Amino acid sequence: MKTVAIIGAGSGLGLSLAKKFGEKGFKVAAISRNPEKLSIIVSELKKLNIEAQSYVADVTDLAALKQAIQAAKKDFGHIDVLEFSPYAGWDKFTSVLEITPESVLEQVNSYLLPAVLSVNEVLPDMINNGSGAILFTTGLSAMFPLPFVGNGGIVMSGIRNYATNLYNELKGKGIFVGHLSIGTLIQADTAGDPDVIAEAWYNLYEKKERFEEIFPQGFDPTKISN
Repeated sequence: MKTVAIIGAGSGLGLSLAKKFGEKGFKVAAISRNPEKLSIIVSELKKLNIEAQSYVADVTDLAALKQAIQAAKKDFGHIDVLEFSPYAGWDKFTSVLEITPESVLEQVNSYLLPAVLSVNEVLPDMINNGSGAILFTTGLSAMFPLPFVGNGGIVMSGIRNYATNLYNELKGKGIFVGHLSIGTLIQADTAGDPDVIAEAWYNLYEKKERFEEIFPQGFDPTKISN
């Protein structure tokens, strides 16, 4: 059986992704800073007979994150898919006219550096095995300038650049790199229902026809307002 590691797993999209990949025969390693949410995820997965374990680590603590990923690799033997989607909340975003070095650094520490570390922990094994997938979930500011999330956009677009380079370098080595840019609030029973997003993510991963997609498809970024 394959293993998916979800970095930044929560009771919304993280749980939906875990259910979708678990439904397809994956074991699940859920990693986040919130033990209560992790407990919910593991409990829900076990009800569905999906093998899962949780690992507590704040992604801003790189040493703890590294330890969690290594523990997951030891417990499951390997990580076949890495999905990266930590989310600190809207209150962490700063408009472009109010950006400070500190507000940008906070985004770097909570997203960019953990992404690089996570990839570094799983990529060597994937290259050796000639298979695997690395999936980056971002907000729409990764692809379109949105002034009200100025500090986040700097880092999200950097993540997209990093993911694009990984995709180009690894596509000939049997490793898929994907990017899903979400342009809606993630909430059950809405256009941003996490189950629907998870379905879109799995389809992108399974088909491997393209590097990235915007969710929902056909979304018009010009209609976004503050």
